[in-house]
Order: sequence, then structure tokens, then C-alpha cells
Amino acid sequence: MPAIGVIGGSGFYDMPGLEDIRDETVTTPFGDPSDFIRIGRLDGVEVAFLPRHGRGHRIMPTAVNARANFWALKSLGVRWVISVSAVGSMREHIEPLHVVVPDQLIDRTRQRPMTFFDTPGLVVHVGMGEPFSARLSGVLAEAAEVEGAHVHRGGAYVCIEGPQFSTRAESETFRSWGVDVIGMTALPEARLAREAEICYALLAMVTDYDVWHESEDDVSAEMVIANLMANTSLSQRVVRRAVGQMPTDDSACECADALATAIITAPDAIPPELAERHDLLVGKYLNCPASD
Repeated sequence: MPAIGVIGGSGFYDMPGLEDIRDETVTTPFGDPSDFIRIGRLDGVEVAFLPRHGRGHRIMPTAVNARANFWALKSLGVRWVISVSAVGSMREHIEPLHVVVPDQLIDRTRQRPMTFFDTPGLVVHVGMGEPFSARLSGVLAEAAEVEGAHVHRGGAYVCIEGPQFSTRAESETFRSWGVDVIGMTALPEARLAREAEICYALLAMVTDYDVWHESEDDVSAEMVIANLMANTSLSQRVVRRAVGQMPTDDSACECADALATAIITAPDAIPPELAERHDLLVGKYLNCPASD
């Protein structure tokens, strides 16, 4: 079973170097994932790869079924997820083709399911103070630096609904909030990863300056695609190197037991059918034998 999952963003639709490949089609209680999940060995390490927007980029950000994606990865045994995402820069010193490994999130989405636990009868409140795995983020940043990237460790990522880019007023507002990069896909991924007790980190590949930068052209699909092509090879190399440096266990990452104190509903008040439906996520807590 693969412990490491990779979610490829725009331009990153396959993982070169995979060997002993098999493709898994996974059915989940939340529908179908973005595509089949390709599992193979990358330099001897088993990895599960899923393109966020589907192969051929068929799915817009709002329509990505993130719940199905993370449920499917969890069901295959994935405990660590490296997510690759194209972003715009909100800071002069964060230039296009730079790499950012953010450590904070601001949510400006409006239409996306944000939790696995949306049915009355099972209430779960996970902590999101630190939305990314610090341990995995460090591995990603180091791998990017070794690969020659200009890396910014830390920073705030604002996730907008899309699919349109920001207005200039929105862009300036986000800058006043202290935002460093802007994108459309880190949420609800980070929230769902935490609920699934998956250690999650983001490799943000900068493609543009959004629309705030007066001396640069406003962001356009043409500009993003051109820089995506330049970023894709780098992001694939960074992921490959990071996979080789991954921890052998998740015991030092607090994400791995995020539900330990997050289930609010009393076990005997949870409907059996609901407990069974969510057994993949909460079974280890609800099925524990009572202590003497």
C-alpha cells in the first residue's frame, strides 16, 4: 500500500519515472475521484498519483471532488500527500517561476463541500491553526532548493473560488491582508486532509503576479499556461526528490491523530449506519474497546 500520495495540479498530469504501474479506480461514498489513481514505484518507493483536474485538465477548481480524492487516497493507505498547485504572487520579491511552500491559508471559496462530516449525527471539529504539515513542508522546501529552485519557506495562501481571476480591488485587498500567493485549489484539500488524518503540504509554483502589479501584464490563461510548462519539469523533479526523503513513519506529525480529540458526538449517540459509512476515518476511535 502506498504511504505517499501526489496530487498534480495544472500542467502536472503524470508522474514520470513510475515503475511497476497499476491503475486503481476507486469508488467512494462521495462520488468519483478526479481520475483513476496511478500507483507505482518511484526510485523504489511506492507512490499514488492523482491529477487534480483529471488527465487533459477537464475539471475546473470548483468542480474538483476533493472529498472523493482524499477518501480514495486514504482508502489506498496514503498517509502523506504532496499537493502541487499553480499560484499567483502577491509580493514583489516572489517572482514568477519561484516556488513557495506556504504555511498558512485564507479561505475565500463559497461553493465547495468542506467536510466529510456533513450529516447530522456525527459532529467533528478538527484544529486548523497550522493547516499544513510542518514536517512534510520542510521536506518539500529542501527538495526544491536542492533542485535549484528559488524557494520561499512559509507564507499565506488565499484560495479563491474561481474560475475567474481576481479583480484589481480584490487583489489589492488580499495584499493588505498579508497574503503572499493566490490560488484556487488548496481548499478544501487542506481541511479534508486534516479530517482524514493525512499529513498534507503544498508545493506552490508561481506563474504570475495576479493583477496588482502595475509594471506587469495582468494575469491571463495564456500567461499561466506558458509558465506552467516551464514549472512542470521542475515540480516533477522536486516531487521525485522529496519522495526519496520522506519520513518512514508519521509519528512525528500531529496531523496523523487529528481526530483523537475532535469527535464531539458521544459514541453511543452516533447512528450505526453513519459510523459504518465513516469507518475509514473514525473507526479506530469508535471501535476501541472500553478501558477498565
